Amino acid sequence: MAPMEYRRLGGSGLQVSVLSFGSWVTFANDNQLSNAQQAAECLSVAKEAGVNFFDNAEGYARGESERVMGQAFRELGWQRHEYVVSTKFYWGINGQMPNMYWTLNRKYLSQAIEGSLERFGLDFVDLAYCHRPDPNTPIEETVWAMSDMVDRGQALYWGTSEWSADEIRAAWHIADKHHLHKPVMEQPQYNLLHRDRVEKEYKRLYEDIGLGTTIWSPLASGMLTGKYQNGIPEGSRAALPGYEWLRSSLTDPAKLAVVDKLAVIAKDLDVTLAQLALAWCVKNPHVSTVITGASNATQVRENMTAMDVVPLLTDEVMARIDAIAPATPIEEED
Repeated sequence: MAPMEYRRLGGSGLQVSVLSFGSWVTFANDNQLSNAQQAAECLSVAKEAGVNFFDNAEGYARGESERVMGQAFRELGWQRHEYVVSTKFYWGINGQMPNMYWTLNRKYLSQAIEGSLERFGLDFVDLAYCHRPDPNTPIEETVWAMSDMVDRGQALYWGTSEWSADEIRAAWHIADKHHLHKPVMEQPQYNLLHRDRVEKEYKRLYEDIGLGTTIWSPLASGMLTGKYQNGIPEGSRAALPGYEWLRSSLTDPAKLAVVDKLAVIAKDLDVTLAQLALAWCVKNPHVSTVITGASNATQVRENMTAMDVVPLLTDEVMARIDAIAPATPIEEED
């Protein structure tokens, strides 16, 4: 297996493995990883491959994902300096109580981080994200609350997830104006079927503010593995309760046709479609890390072999891929 590559997280000095491991839909979900021992097996294999960043969120399995990951860290006996771990806030896990769900106000954020640290069993997380933008809270209030979180030592860096370029820039300038801790990273969706935001909307932010990206769904919720070419298989993510919203996208005929064409390139390179899709994400120098997911150690190992595929993506191969799955042409933008 090719050695792991490490990249700086945007303009910060923090280095993260270009392939990382995330717990969305895997830890503490039905038919997925339900206990710390199973989770520890996946974490251990990932770390052996050079992974040092492990992604999580308060909203994953309503906090249980953090608890399982924290237990796995302890079971493995890892020292705190050996890994980078994240969490994210917005959705809330305490029901539809005022100030406790779908918000980024100061009250929620100050209590949410305390809950996450308690579930993890940690003194601090390395990265804390605002999981979605909050149109009902002034960005200035959110920036102050996140900066204070860093000042208190509960998080080392803060960032955003699925914020627009304008919202990220506004937050950065507020922090700059008041000499606060600035947002360092954004966690957007990025894959061969979803390119525009990372490649076009954020284009100026990489140089202007040093934005780092920790991308999610590099396999388009599994679509870029090819497993949805003949419908929704039993036990797959789209078959899980609560993920019905994924099904229409995963069975979209136009997208499935693109996947079929990409599979031809993968076959020509003698690699799997998933390896091709992950390696393609790694090729983007503005991607700090690609968050992978897996429900067993074998899948983790398969994902890590994407590092072997990166050198195979020559300019010619990348041009073939672009012809099949291009970003939206400028003339088609609204």
